[in-house]
Amino acid sequence: MSALLCLVAGALFFYVIVYYAVFRGARCSSLVRLNGKTAIVTGSNTGIGKATALELAKRGARVILACRNKDKAESAAYDIRRESGNNQVVFMQLDLASFKSVRSFAEIFLKSEPRLDILINNAGVMGPGRTEDGFGMAFGVNHLGHFLLTNLLLERLQQCGPSRVLTVAALLHCFGSLDFPLLASRKDLVSGQSTWDNFQAYCNSKLCNVLFTRELANRLEGTGVTCYSLHPGVIYTELCRSLSLWQQLLLMPLAKLFFLDPEGGSQTTLHCALQEGIESFSGRYFSNCALQQVGAKGRDDALAKKLWEVSERLTGLS
Repeated sequence: MSALLCLVAGALFFYVIVYYAVFRGARCSSLVRLNGKTAIVTGSNTGIGKATALELAKRGARVILACRNKDKAESAAYDIRRESGNNQVVFMQLDLASFKSVRSFAEIFLKSEPRLDILINNAGVMGPGRTEDGFGMAFGVNHLGHFLLTNLLLERLQQCGPSRVLTVAALLHCFGSLDFPLLASRKDLVSGQSTWDNFQAYCNSKLCNVLFTRELANRLEGTGVTCYSLHPGVIYTELCRSLSLWQQLLLMPLAKLFFLDPEGGSQTTLHCALQEGIESFSGRYFSNCALQQVGAKGRDDALAKKLWEVSERLTGLS
């Protein structure tokens, strides 16, 4: 029995060491207040988006929950107002799978809100399907929707500078690739809808996030608007809601043991939104609340420029 207890104790000790050293991640240490500032957080009715919005509200910001589901978002806004004591938390309808919705959101926001200091492109999907405009869901939502939204709000961000644009990418961007002929023929960066295709589509969209941020920084140099992409950590959230039941059941034990909770997963986002002195790193990629190197394709300025030009055409900006 004593040997078994020693084995269990050793296993628990190993788990704690691995969890805190590898999975738990760093914490945002900034004490910056945001009174008088306005932030938009997409996909903020749940998961790390909601945790991010809550922390911004606690710091005094006016927070816009830009979400597709009205009921869930209004419930989240109520929760955040109650927990933060900040009544300046409001829902605005945004469906990133619809260019029409993105344009409507931007028009309403620009007419009703005089400031925009922080734009957090947080929403993300992984799974099959097509957007309203016919694009693959991951590419259409994770990249094109946020690309259009950011461009429509850039003038307001510049007017309120110094301001910041954050795009939640992922470490999986390293496995992404861009096939422009395939995109032209299929309106997607993958050719099918299998589980593997959906995973690859997600990786490709995250590479797009990194490249978008890089090119955006080049175009905004000297304007007072800085931008950052980031890996939030390994988090089990509703991002995986499109997985099959058996896939979720297989993933759940590992997720409960090792994955970050939403509050932990919001820390690098908050670091990029709040930390002073990182302006010179505009366009770069962060993880674990620290500057990190991206994969080779994520450093390709020519690829980033081409993606921008293609995205302008696909979203009707050019």
